[in-house]
Amino acid sequence: MLRTHTCGELRLDNVGEVVILTGWVQRLRDKGGMLWIDMRDRYGITQLTFEEGVTPPAMLEQARSLGREYVIKAVGKVVERYSKNDKIPTGDIELMVSKLEVLNPAKLPPFLIEDETDGGDDLRMKYRYLDLRRAPVRRNLELRHRIMRETRGYLDSHYFIEVETPYLIKSTPEGARDFVVPSRMNPGEFYALPQSPQTFKQLLMVSGFDKYYQIVKCFRDEDLRADRQPEFTQIDCEMSFVTQEDVLHTFEGLIRHLFLRVKGIEIDKLPRMTYADAMKYYGSDKPDTRFDMRFVELNHLVKNKGFKVFDDAELVVGICAKGAAHYTRKQLDELTDFVKRPQIGATGLVYARVGEDGSIKSSVDKFYTAEDLQAWAHAFGAVPGDLLLILAGGKDKTRKALNELRLEMGERLGLRDKNVYAPLWVVDFPLLEWDEDAQRFHAMHHPFTSPKPEDIEMIDDRPGHIRANAYDLVINGVEIGGGSIRIHDRRLQEQMFRLLGFSHAEAEAQFGFLMSAFEYGAPPHGGIAFGFDRLCSLFGGSDSIRDYIAFPKNNSGRDVMIDAPSPIAQEQLDELHIRMKNVPQH
Repeated sequence: MLRTHTCGELRLDNVGEVVILTGWVQRLRDKGGMLWIDMRDRYGITQLTFEEGVTPPAMLEQARSLGREYVIKAVGKVVERYSKNDKIPTGDIELMVSKLEVLNPAKLPPFLIEDETDGGDDLRMKYRYLDLRRAPVRRNLELRHRIMRETRGYLDSHYFIEVETPYLIKSTPEGARDFVVPSRMNPGEFYALPQSPQTFKQLLMVSGFDKYYQIVKCFRDEDLRADRQPEFTQIDCEMSFVTQEDVLHTFEGLIRHLFLRVKGIEIDKLPRMTYADAMKYYGSDKPDTRFDMRFVELNHLVKNKGFKVFDDAELVVGICAKGAAHYTRKQLDELTDFVKRPQIGATGLVYARVGEDGSIKSSVDKFYTAEDLQAWAHAFGAVPGDLLLILAGGKDKTRKALNELRLEMGERLGLRDKNVYAPLWVVDFPLLEWDEDAQRFHAMHHPFTSPKPEDIEMIDDRPGHIRANAYDLVINGVEIGGGSIRIHDRRLQEQMFRLLGFSHAEAEAQFGFLMSAFEYGAPPHGGIAFGFDRLCSLFGGSDSIRDYIAFPKNNSGRDVMIDAPSPIAQEQLDELHIRMKNVPQH
């Protein structure tokens, strides 16, 4: 190799050794008689030293000519550093250089390759190979590697087998839009890239592989945001001869293992919350339980008092922001504007302050007596210094809006600490959700989710009341994983497809292979899939999964570094029997 040590390896124990280092020029400091170069590689930084009277003049000039990001090789003796740097692991030593070689010069980078860079997102994405040299980005990918390694170690120790499934599959109508791939050998026909390996992992259970996992790429053609990418990674798992309890126990073990081995944090047994309670008390099926601030419903206390907004509302509900009674009118107006944003959709906000003397002042004082307001405070468990924030309207819309307000108040009051973790299971989801526009049911998870056995009797007359044998893992208000016990009986699977509006012919065309497999001794089975990129960003304390992907796409789904997607040659289109409509030909 061209080096004997890395730039993060040398310590006082190495003093006196002659070593060879290779790496990039991080920065150069020239004080006339002395010259220092910080040399960087993946492992750290080592200071190189050149001194007039000790370093040959030609080498000193050569060192002065180096620019940022030059790739160099340095031979020299390790010496104790006179002015030590306690901010880096190699700060007790430096290398007195006796031989210097430029392995490759470099153009001046378009942004500083430092922890705190001057490059914006777009520029850094265009030159991602340079951005990856920065220590924070590298540490993110090292964290990703550790989580992946520990995941495999845990699952291997529990007798799971990793099996790869195809990337070129059949397009299915449920879920997000597919990415499709034309087939040259089958003109006019297309593959789809998998949104998940769902049907394949169920077929593996039919095949007798009772514990499967895969750390797998999945693809969805959907609108993007900080926690979405068109291609993303899942920890995909399935087990045979299990109940929901078995699955939760196994993968709660995985999450506790990852927290302990990667973060050094011991997690207690995960609490469980039903979907119904999550929606009632938090307005979300992925509640952030790092802080309390649970919803309190007030219909029985506020109606028929002459305040039309409350009298006409289907639901009046609020939260108690502890210690926030000091909020000014300006701050309360900001909160009102916040909940009236189109994406949140509330029509207004009612507030009440609990003063230090226990008296209560509200924005609707003229409609309610002091005794009425005290009853509100009692319902919230409010004490002097607290602020009550109340919304009214349709049930679903109001709960959704109050969830956003709760999260905003949690942020403002410093209750959403990224170093605190509150994982929980959300269970007992509805099996189906009604689409008012299409006038049909959709599967809340996917069409292969099994109903709760005790609810199957409602399948013909009350399908909207059926609960699913499904579960989500939620951490800090983020859905990290979800799964279910699957249907393994052909007759029940056919009933499910009928509920979802599939004709017999459509179900057979799309999923006939799976239903046929169920006739050959399919075992009871269930599983889960974790969003691996989300898990990495959560462990790293970031809101964006892009920071933990080596070569991510931007919010338009473009890779600006390689300029993809891009047009393809007419010859390729002709081979694929594709004619472009209303697109200029190049």
